[in-house]
Parts: sequence; C-alpha cells; structure tokens
Amino acid sequence: MNNPIGNLNKLFDSRIRLGVMSVLMVNEEVSFNDLKQLLEVTDGNLASHLNTLEENGFLKVHKGFVGRKTNTTYSITKAGEKAFKSHLAALEHMIKFMQ
Repeated sequence: MNNPIGNLNKLFDSRIRLGVMSVLMVNEEVSFNDLKQLLEVTDGNLASHLNTLEENGFLKVHKGFVGRKTNTTYSITKAGEKAFKSHLAALEHMIKFMQ
C-alpha cells in the first residue's frame, strides 16, 4: 500500500506557513503588516515562520521605505511555487486515495 502522506512537505504542516504560501501564490508581493493582519498572528510568530520559509528558499524578502518608515515585503520564489504546488498535489492525491 502506498503511503498517502509520503509526498506532503513537512514545512507546510504549520497553518501559518500554509497561509503565507497561499497568500503569496495569488499575490505578486505582500507586506509584513498585510500578512500579519490577514493571518491574525503576532509580529514574532509571523517573523519566525517567514524566516523558516526564507531559509528554505521559498520566499524572497524586499526591504525598503515608505516615507520614513521601513517597509518589508515578501514574494514567492520559483522553488517555493514548485514546492507548494507539489504539496497541494500531494494533498489532492491523499484525499482521492482515502475515498
């Protein structure tokens, strides 16, 4: 019997990382504050998950300024897009397998 969860990506087990990747798949770029508000998480919690995704090459960080305030935005990398699509395909396969 084939392991139905064998192809799931462990990095996306976290609902926050899953949320970040979902938002970035449909938006070219999203600011830290927008992600924080959308996902309803604290600064530290979001920063921790964003660091994990960045360290694994799944997102790019862009730092800049809006007026005098710093503005950090994030976008998905090709590797991140590929990994997330593979994870979604594995979820779909798992659901079909379990029927």
